[in-house]
Parts: sequence; structure tokens; C-alpha cells
Amino acid sequence: MAKRTDTQPTAPHAADSHDLIRVHGARVNNLKDVSIEIPKRRLTVFTGVSGSGKSSLVFGTIAAESQRLINETYSAFVQGFMPTLARPEVDVLDGLTTVITVDQQRLGADPRSTVGTATDANAMLRILFSRLGKPHIGSPQAFSFNVASVQASGAFKVDRGADRTRTVKRTFTRTGGMCTHCEGRGTVSDIDLTQLYDDSKSLSEGAFTIPGWKSDSFWTVRVYAESGLLDPDKPIRKFTKREMQDFLYREPTKVKVEGVNLTYEGLIPKIQKSFLSKDKEALQPHIREFVERAVTFTTCPDCDGSRLSEEARSSKIGKLSIADACAMQISDLAEWVRGLDDPSVAPLLAALRRTLDSFVEIGLGYLSLDRPSGTLSGGEAQRVKMIRHLGSSLTDVTYVFDEPTIGLHPHDIRRMNDLLLRLRDKGNTVLVVEHKPQTIAIADHVVDLGPGAGSAGGTVCFEGTVEGLRAGDTVTGRHLDDRAVVKETVREPTGVLEIRGATAHNLRGVDVDIPLGVLTVVTGVAGSGKSSLVHGSVPAGAEVVSVDQGAIRGSRRSNPATYTGLLDPIRKAFAKANGVKPALFSSNSEGACPTCNGAGVIYTDLAMMAGVATPCEECEGKRFQASVLDYHLGGRDISEVLAMSVTEAEEFFGAGEARTPAAHRILERLADVGLGYLSLGQPLTTLSGGERQRLKLATHMAEKGGVYVLDEPTTGLHLADVEQLLGLLDRLVDSGKSVIVVEHHQAVMAHADWIIDLGPGAGHDGGRIVFEGTPADLVAARSTLTGEHLAEYVGA
Repeated sequence: MAKRTDTQPTAPHAADSHDLIRVHGARVNNLKDVSIEIPKRRLTVFTGVSGSGKSSLVFGTIAAESQRLINETYSAFVQGFMPTLARPEVDVLDGLTTVITVDQQRLGADPRSTVGTATDANAMLRILFSRLGKPHIGSPQAFSFNVASVQASGAFKVDRGADRTRTVKRTFTRTGGMCTHCEGRGTVSDIDLTQLYDDSKSLSEGAFTIPGWKSDSFWTVRVYAESGLLDPDKPIRKFTKREMQDFLYREPTKVKVEGVNLTYEGLIPKIQKSFLSKDKEALQPHIREFVERAVTFTTCPDCDGSRLSEEARSSKIGKLSIADACAMQISDLAEWVRGLDDPSVAPLLAALRRTLDSFVEIGLGYLSLDRPSGTLSGGEAQRVKMIRHLGSSLTDVTYVFDEPTIGLHPHDIRRMNDLLLRLRDKGNTVLVVEHKPQTIAIADHVVDLGPGAGSAGGTVCFEGTVEGLRAGDTVTGRHLDDRAVVKETVREPTGVLEIRGATAHNLRGVDVDIPLGVLTVVTGVAGSGKSSLVHGSVPAGAEVVSVDQGAIRGSRRSNPATYTGLLDPIRKAFAKANGVKPALFSSNSEGACPTCNGAGVIYTDLAMMAGVATPCEECEGKRFQASVLDYHLGGRDISEVLAMSVTEAEEFFGAGEARTPAAHRILERLADVGLGYLSLGQPLTTLSGGERQRLKLATHMAEKGGVYVLDEPTTGLHLADVEQLLGLLDRLVDSGKSVIVVEHHQAVMAHADWIIDLGPGAGHDGGRIVFEGTPADLVAARSTLTGEHLAEYVGA
């Protein structure tokens, strides 16, 4: 090897100069020409009050542009099958790398989706059982509850040209693992026929009691009455056996009604397709109420809820079937897989072990693979998405996380921090949107946005180290070292809510008295049984108002005004002041601009290119007809009112000519939950997870209930906003309500009147009450993980 003789220092390589992600002039949503430089291969945390523009910068600008550029590398044909993305509104984006986004979006609530199918674990288990299971029953499909067994045979003609044809017979067989009774859902629905129709009436007398089924409906009621299969004038209870079979269960059949070809289908399959095949949470309230009243779901008696056919359950490795394996706690399943040793499937076993160990490492070892993915919390869903990235060999990738500590106990946050640092140390850029001081503390670089929310935010208040943030005069810097103090005096309960022998999920016959008339916090490590105790065991009824983390469903036409019911009193106030119909003041009804149909923009589809949205020239983006904007209330037209923030609107509708008490009450509730910065017409699709939950809370505060159950209300809340939330909880209790909060935030624990701590661990290591008492007693005892962390937090 030649020896170097020169002693001159080598010049830095040109490639080494690209060590920053540069953003200049970002204007997505509320960002105001933001320009920052983010160091690569470092952990950068983005902080700021809710609504300050963190997600707009990280997800809406950096991640969105990286994804768009990657999509452009594919052919136009492939891009036609991909989601189309427009270029973010930004002047310069330089130094981007491939972005992997791990957000808070919940996994699909499809009843066929489980933790196993949402990851690769179920696919690998199916292959394992198809190779090692005894007796051998077929390919991996034979163990899939989403694949039905099929048999078909027939003949077809093959054209060989010049009038030569040949008939070929074929037989097709596919063995699937789906249970034929429940069709792979694990539950069967039992429909109460008395809720569907009044059997004392005939079809022509309006026997149906199904919401939306009007007697003159051409597509529903009349197709039954005029099909020729049933006597429309005979009471249903007098139908013959054949008529009843046709009425309830007949297969789809073509019939002619008034010369129009329509499809007649039995009532039961029609109801199943119309109502039961849809996500219940996405149904309108009155439809959902009908479904809950008319349908009961019970565990499938054939497969005992495993979703699998008897044949799939008969094939075993040792004493375990695939149904048994999927029902095991993942930490136990990992141990079982570790005990398998067969050279013929060695690579498969190694990959399966890595995946299952990742579940345990990330704090989800308490789950089972057959857990429906729709039942996971936002934090659990986000961690499930992380699993496929933990063992990845990719480096120089940008990982973007949206509050990865959601739903985590302080004990688990340390483990999450270790994972983030490990991703960084492999040479990746890690961008984290976060509020928790424990995660902000490990950052190499901090970007603080603000100073306020909505139109008062969108600027960079601080950029630098954690020490610099702590010393800086920003909202985050001032609150970073905030520590709540444990209550010296607590409220006395007015009664108790008794729970006896609770066994939901991992609970072990729990007996507990939840005090009423006070602020009770239910806590414990992730997976210890908190939600099972509160949501699964607290008796539901008119007196219990539950605000969970379920997603708000709404299109870009939905906004805070429509969701909370605020628009109704506003429309009526406008109508009364101007002597016209309220429907004129809805952009989804008579008042909508005819050119854009009330959307405010015109969408142009450009096939595989990003669609273009241009403001409607007719209404200039205001969404209403010009004639509607001539009507005023308090000197403002309806479009100007919808552009107001909650704070402005609260003042506007509180006094003067526009005084509307019904609207003012709703606006007060929105301000109480810290959403004063939202504009009334802002699309729901643009709200963050924390904003959506607080919007739900504001809506539920109007309900008449004595007990409020809140599931982690600090989700997405800045340190400064937690104080406001505690004030709101105090006001609820002082007004005579009982508040039960499932929470990990130490400030909420310290503020509680009573704490119920579950544990000591997760899954089958939890499910027991390990402490009941006041926060001061918990800190003094330090007998649980929660007690240790709370004592450390309050400096005791």
C-alpha cells in the first residue's frame, strides 16, 4: 500500500456540506413565512402551544414535500394509483431525506383488522403453521380468517382460430381459514325483528319502523310492497311461511316496479348491508341509536370468537393452534416462539422473534395479536406503527413522530426516549412534535413555535438547545420546569360508585368504590387495565357522560360551528333579524354558492398530478350566494361570522344587537376547553388530535349527566394549557358533577382528590388495584411505580 507523503489537510468533501434541512418562507396553514435550519442526524423536538403551527411545519411542510418528491420518482402509470399531493406553500425546501411518518391516526376500525393483521406478525404465524402444523391442512391461506374456502368447477371454450374451438374443464379449490358462521368477524349479530317493523300492520299501512324508511320511498319500502312477492295489504303477522321467508331472507332478485327494474332483497341481509357493515361511530346519531337498540352482538358459538374455522384450529404445533397463539399475550407468545427450533423455517422464526420482541420492547407486550385494531388508543396505534421501523437497517432517514408519549405512564416514557435516541444514533434524523418535558429534555435541538395559537401563532419563537429554551422568555421556556404541588386539602365525596367483580379484559375480579362529587384520577402503567375498569365496568346510563379518544368524523365541509350545533342558533338569529329562512345561512343548503356548491374552492382533478384547488371566482371563497351576504346581523354577514375566532364570536354574540344566548353558551364552553383561537368555519380535517378531543369535551359539557368520564384529556395539551384544563375540571366538580379521569400526567394526579392506581404491571401482570387514596398518601407511600414518579415530579 502506498504511503502518503503530503501533510496538507484534506479539503472537506462536497457531500459532507449537506448536513441541514433548510426551510425558507413556509406559509402552510397559519405559518407566517417561517424560515429555520434543522440539523440532520440529530433529535429535534418541536414545541409550542396547541395550534401554534407545529404540525403544519413538520407534517404539512417537511414530511409532505418529501413524500411528494418520492412519489414523483415513480412512472405516471404508478402515480395514478397513489394519493396525489400538492406542493406545500413554501419558497425553499432544501436538504430533505426520505421521511417515514409515524402519526396519531388510529388504525382502521374494520372488524376484520387486528393487531396481528396490522403488523407482519399474523402473516408470519400463518406461514409457520402451514409448514409445521400437524395435521397439515394447506397453504398459509388455510389459517387466514379473511379468506373463505371456495370450490368451483366449470367448462370454458378456448378459441384456436379458423373455427377451431376446444372445451376445457377446470376445477378450482381454495382452502381458507374463515369461520363460515361469523364470516371471520368473531361475533354474530342477532337482530330484534320487533325494532324493524310493527307486525300488526301491513306494508301499505307503514309497518316499517326503520329510520329513513318512509312509506313512499321508491328504493326501500315500495320495492317490498310492489314486488309481487308479498301481499302489501296483509298484516305481517299473517304472512305465510313462504312469504315470511321471502320477506326476511330472500336472495337478491330482479323485480319490476312501475316499469323500473329494481333489486328485491330480504330484509335481514338488506339491514346488514345498510347498517351493520358500516363503522357504527360514523353513523348519524339517530341511526346509531337504532342499531344499538335493534342489534346485539354475541361471540360466535362456532369458533368461540377466534374467527377461524374448525379445520384451521385443528392443526397444531405442539399443543398450540394458531387461534391459541393469537389469543396469548404477546410477551408470552414471544417466549413460546423462542422455544421453537426447526432448521427448515429458521429465517421465518428469526423474523417472527424480532417482531414480537419489538412489541415487548416498545411497551406493548400486554396486547394479543387477535385484539381488534379499532380498540387501540391513539398512543397504542402509533407505537404499533413504530414496530416495523425498530429493526430497520435503513440509515439517513428522517423519522417524524407526532407526540409519541401519548398514553404513556412516566415509567414508559423513559423507554420511548431510549427508542428515539437509538433511531438517532443509527444515523437518522428524528423530528418529534411533543409537549412532555421528559422528551423535550433529551433533544439535541429545539424549535419553539408560537407565541399563541391560530392566527396568533405561526412564528418561530426560539431555536436552539434545551438549556437555551429554559432560559428563554417563551411560553414553553417559562413552563418547562413547572411542577404542580400536591393538594393539601381534598374534597369530601358525596357518595360512591360501586364496581364489584370487574373482569373486563385483564381485570382480576376488581372491587372498588369510586367516590362521587370529587375529582378522581385512575392511573397506572400502559396496559394495566385503566380503560377496562372505567369504560368497561362503570355502569353506562343517562347519568354518565363519557368522552373518549375516538376520532371525530367529518369532511372538509364540517367545522366547529356545525359539529357543536353552534350554527343552528346563529342561522336562526340571522333569519329572525332579516325575516328570511334559516336555510339561506347554510353553505350546505339553500344559501350555498351555486358555482362551488358551498365548498369555497373549485377542485380540478389532474389524474396522477396533484389536483388543483382554486378559490371560487363567483363567491371569492366565501361559500355563500352574493344575495345571502346582503343580510347582516350586528353589522356582519354570515361569512364574516364564520371567519371569527371563538374568542371574537363569544364577545360578538354576548351583547348588543347580535346577542344570542344559545350561541354564547356554546362559545363559552369552547373557550373553557382552551379552543378560543379556533375559527368557527375551520374544517375539522385540519384539527390536531388534542383539539378534536377538546371539541368533543366542549360538546359533551352540554349534556345532562352527573358523572363525567374523561380519557386522557391532556392529550395534545401544552404545559401552559394543562393549568387551564385543571381549572375546567375544578369548575365541573364545584358545579356538583363527579369527574373520573383516566390520566398519566403528574400535574393532573397531584390535583386529584382521590387516586386509584392499577398495576403493578401490564397485561396479565396488571389488572389489580395497587393503591387507593389521596395524592399526598401516594407520594408518602411510594409503594407503586406511579407513587415513585409522582414523588419525583413534585420534588418530595
